[in-house]
Parts: sequence; structure tokens; C-alpha cells
Amino acid sequence: MTTAKDYIQQAFEAVKARNPHETEFLQAVEELFNTLEPVIEAHPEYITENILARVAEPERIISFRVPWTDKGGKVQVNRGYRVQFNSAVGPYKGGLRFHPTVNQSILKFLGFEQIFKNVLTGLPIGGGKGGSDFDPKGKTDAEIMRFCQSFMTELQKHIGPSLDVPAGDIGVGGREIGYMYGQYKRLRQFDAGVLTGKPLGFGGSLIRPEATGYGLVYFTDNMLQANGKSFKDQTVLISGSGNVAQFAVQKATELGAKVISVSDSNGYIIDETGIDFDLLCDIKNNRRARLTEYAAEKATATYHEGSVWNYEGKADIALPCATQNEIDGSAAARLVKNGVYCVAEGANMPSNLDAIHTYQENGVLYGLAKAANAGGVAVSALEMSQNSLRLSWTAEEVDNRLKDIMANIFNTAKETAEKYNLGKDYLAGANIAAFEQIADAMIAQGLV
Repeated sequence: MTTAKDYIQQAFEAVKARNPHETEFLQAVEELFNTLEPVIEAHPEYITENILARVAEPERIISFRVPWTDKGGKVQVNRGYRVQFNSAVGPYKGGLRFHPTVNQSILKFLGFEQIFKNVLTGLPIGGGKGGSDFDPKGKTDAEIMRFCQSFMTELQKHIGPSLDVPAGDIGVGGREIGYMYGQYKRLRQFDAGVLTGKPLGFGGSLIRPEATGYGLVYFTDNMLQANGKSFKDQTVLISGSGNVAQFAVQKATELGAKVISVSDSNGYIIDETGIDFDLLCDIKNNRRARLTEYAAEKATATYHEGSVWNYEGKADIALPCATQNEIDGSAAARLVKNGVYCVAEGANMPSNLDAIHTYQENGVLYGLAKAANAGGVAVSALEMSQNSLRLSWTAEEVDNRLKDIMANIFNTAKETAEKYNLGKDYLAGANIAAFEQIADAMIAQGLV
């Protein structure tokens, strides 16, 4: 009889053989599979039904050409994707990313993570992801509009409020969602529930821009409190300077922390007096400028080239909010050496496997991305609910629902870890809880 450990190894080797060049996707699969032995031992039917092979294969991958004209009238061509990964518990749900690094491997890893992140929210949504290798930086509004209209002309054939509901991600904010929604409406009909992250005037939800950053801090606060700690008087390192990082800075500061860093693709700011949230938002959102302007205007701030995770100063909590694999094993070891006892992830898979092992070996409280950064998709699902009900909730109502969802996600991870005698391994607890629900739904629905 095949043991759980053997089955997991065989399943991963099969995934690796089928997707040999998709490094990000394989990393996401390995991270999940590595934690599942206790639940597969408890559920031999998962082996009989070959759930690991089924859950690691997308239900559908759509790839398409996106032609558009630049400001000089020259025709440009990008590639668009939608990975519809798993619909066992609800319609596909996940963001659209516009960035030159976008490829099938990255979108498969993001879609795979999204399956489990979404089910952890307790809301009936499946997992998917999409995007394009288009780079919005340096483009005019008119160029971005033409690209978004071309992208949606093809994507609209494959989405719908009960089938697949995209949202924003890196490079896709309210402007891009607005342009895409306008094109969807021209081609199909007015249906506010087909996209989330919309501006407030036509179906958007309050707290949506803040949701991932706020949710990250709410999850982390629950994890800290469960271990006799809090944000009060703690020094926090944050990477990134987009929506997630900005609102994590704001909420952590409100809870009494001192956030001393933010970063962009070129370097990072250290401000020992605490990051000025209003100045940061003005520079990044209004001026669309680099962080060097922050250092130029704030006397207590210094700008450094490279990764913020090279910083050698003392800190207590790290909240990576930039991109995948920004923290490797050596950076994780540096954090531990410099006093960091808690890491919670606002970006998707920002810690590689070596970094995760370092956290675990040193007893670091670790909130993995699919649990800690689920606030964005949680409020996206709340936006879907508001669209369906033809009403809108106040900011306070949405924020309270978000707080409850993030507390429930942490408690689910904690209780599942305890159920399987895994101590404070919240990584395994979250993975097992999400996997168990998905696996049971897939078995109940037969070979779909």
C-alpha cells in the first residue's frame, strides 16, 4: 500500500516532469505538498482519488494575442493569459497582472496559490489568475486604455459573474479596471459583478484599495496576540511601496508600531522616526515618482540601493509586500540575527523554500501569503456580494467584515495545526485546512 509520504513524492515528481521549466509554479506546489503528509495519512481516499495530481493541474489555460497601437500609431503586440485553476467551491477568482515578467509559470503559481487563499476566506470562490506581459510604466492614459480594451475584447469571451471574476493585481488598479469594464459593457452588457476592484461610482467597494494591507496587519495582529505579543512599540520592516505596503504602513502605525522601511524596484528607504504615510502616498500615487523623492524631502530618511532585506539594523517584525522570492535563505538568516521574530507575507510567495526553513528552524512566527494576504480577495468577494444585492456597505461595515475574516483565517490555521499536533506551524495549518476543503469538494463532485 502506498504511504502518504510516497504518494506526495510521486505526485510532485509527476508535476515536475510535466512542467519542467515552470520554476515559480513548481515552488508553490512543493511548498504546499511538503505540509500535507498528516492530512493525507488521515484521509487515504485522497490517494485513491489522486487528488494531488488533480489539484495541481489547471482546469483551463487561455492564452491570446493582444494587439494595440502606441502613441506614435505603431502597432504593438503583447500576450494575454487567464489561468482558470479550480472551481470546486465557486467561480474562478483572482487578479490580473500587467508586468513585463508575466509568463505562464508565474500565473500558474499565482492561480494555484489563489485556490487555497480563496477557500481560507470562507467565501464561495474558486482560484484563478491572469494578465499580460504589457508594461504600464511610462505609457499614456490613452495607450493604457487601448491596451485594456484590446485585452478585454478577448478576455470577455471567457469570464462572467458566475464563471470567472477577475480583479486587479500588480500594474492593474482602478484606472485599468475601469477601462476593461467599459469595454466589457460595450461588448456584453452592464454587469457590475464581472470585475472587482472597480472605482466607487459603478459598483466598487469601500476599503478595497486598503484591503490587502489592512488584512495583512489584522492577520499578523491575531498571530501576535495568540503568542502574547502585539504591534505596540515594535519596529517593523516593510518592502514594497504600492497599495499593499502603503496601507500596511498605515494600519501597523495605528496599532502602535514604528514602520521604518518601504522599497521600490531600485532600492529602499530607512526612516528611523517612522515612515510618513501621507508623504509616501503623495509620492507614489499623486506624483508617480521614485522613493528618492521621499529621502530628498524627509530629513530623517536615507535611501539605499538594493533590497531592503540587506538592511543590517534591528527590527522585530517583517512584512514583505513587494514580489515573489524577495527573501532567500541568507536574507531570512539576517532577519533572525537582527531580532525579527515574526514574518507575515503581504506579497505572493515572497519567501523562498530556504527562507521558510530558516523561519521554522528559528521559531519565527510565520504567516504565509495565502493566509496573511487574503484580505484583498476577501473584500473582492464582498464587492461581488454587494453587486449581486445591488447595494453598498459603509467603510466601517466592510472593515469589520474584513477583520472577522482575517481573524477566522488565523484561527483556522492555528486550530488545524493543533488538531494535527503541529504546534505553532501556521504554514502547515493553513495549507492543510484549505487543501482538506478543496479535496473534499472535488471528491463530492466526481471526476470534474
